[in-house]
Amino acid sequence: MADLSQLVKAYDIRGVVPAQLDAGLARAVGAAFVELTGSGAVVVARDMRASSPGLAAAFAEGATGRGADVVDVGMGSTDYLYFASGMLDLPGAMFTASHNPAAWNGIKLCRAGAAPVGQDTGLREIRAWLEHGLPAPRAARPAGRVTQRDLLPDYAVYLRRLVDLSGMRRLTVVVDAGNGMAGRTVPAVLAGLPVDLVPLYFELDGTFPNHEANPIEPENLVDLQKMVGETGADLGLAFDGDADRCFFIDEHAEAVSPSAIVGLVAVRELAKHPGSAVVHNVITSQAVPEIISEHGGTPVRTRVGHSFIKQVMAETGAVFGGEHSGHYYFRDFWRADTGMLTALHVLAALGEQERPLSELVAAYSRYVASGEINSTVADAAAVLDRLEGRFATAAVEVDRLDGLTVRLRGKRWFNLRPSNTEPLLRLNVEAPDRPAMEALRDEVLAMVRA
Repeated sequence: MADLSQLVKAYDIRGVVPAQLDAGLARAVGAAFVELTGSGAVVVARDMRASSPGLAAAFAEGATGRGADVVDVGMGSTDYLYFASGMLDLPGAMFTASHNPAAWNGIKLCRAGAAPVGQDTGLREIRAWLEHGLPAPRAARPAGRVTQRDLLPDYAVYLRRLVDLSGMRRLTVVVDAGNGMAGRTVPAVLAGLPVDLVPLYFELDGTFPNHEANPIEPENLVDLQKMVGETGADLGLAFDGDADRCFFIDEHAEAVSPSAIVGLVAVRELAKHPGSAVVHNVITSQAVPEIISEHGGTPVRTRVGHSFIKQVMAETGAVFGGEHSGHYYFRDFWRADTGMLTALHVLAALGEQERPLSELVAAYSRYVASGEINSTVADAAAVLDRLEGRFATAAVEVDRLDGLTVRLRGKRWFNLRPSNTEPLLRLNVEAPDRPAMEALRDEVLAMVRA
């Protein structure tokens, strides 16, 4: 048995194939998932990695062996799997390692209606069963069967119905799929819209021959930025490997802050659902709750991570949720994250008026952020305690919702939170201008790394 402590993460199962994750383990996860959910059927999708078909087939064997039917919806993005889970009202399994290198793969699980499965909502039980043995089946049932079903056309129609695209002017859009699943989903969703699509790396190739499919890293945006400049495009879109995250490039080939996108989409959703709650995490720009409040909404702050966002959205009835990592969640999409629906919102917002994207998002960009800075530490808890003691008297507010957040006078703040999987502390700093941000950043880093 593989070392499951390295495989079962906070939100999914992920590892190197076959050294850590192989067909035998996938088969066992399939059986365990049926026991966890008690469902008579499960929907399964996969990405373009070479190992994905075999792992998905093994999972299906484990599930059908426990008496559940499997609906195989083929290749697609992670939000395509969430759509299938929501539309069919079935638990789901997505085979992908998202932005990880080619040798990796993983399994993202959800309950019926795309409800999240994380450490506290099922993964802990699955790990225990994998380590100590599955319980006896709940009831004697004949083996299930596998059926194939292509839901991509339905997915495309559903997304387009959620956004008013009728008043769009024609836009030139460069899309970097990173050889990932956006190469399959983007053409289907954008078909028939007033969009001149310039495709970049749409060939489905799990070896990622052009660059890593991780657009949060600036080096992976270089080709997209170059193409936006060369074509004079209105904007560029960059998706990660499983296309659940989307990042935006303006007409000047500059990256748009994901926090600005959260603010923009929040305003659009509040216009449709006045007075609603909107969820944001602890490292999203302070401009986001300001903008939500200014437009009559209720900002709700939560921890980083999709399971926390989705839980709080369910508790508050929030219409939308956003993270600075490029994950965006919609009540109308079963509270699941979808980069493609976010892209449609941005296209509609840009296309219904004449300003370029840089001017459109300027209203949502009020502060200067450091970006996430990682530091290796031996004792994260001790460092957080030391920082809290140092800033306690000067702070306007201190909280431990997710790591340590300190708010200071002059609209300056920082968040320092530990990684779930590595001996790292992740620092985010924001202030009204660059000198103030850099001064606070350097002060905190000096203490963290002392």
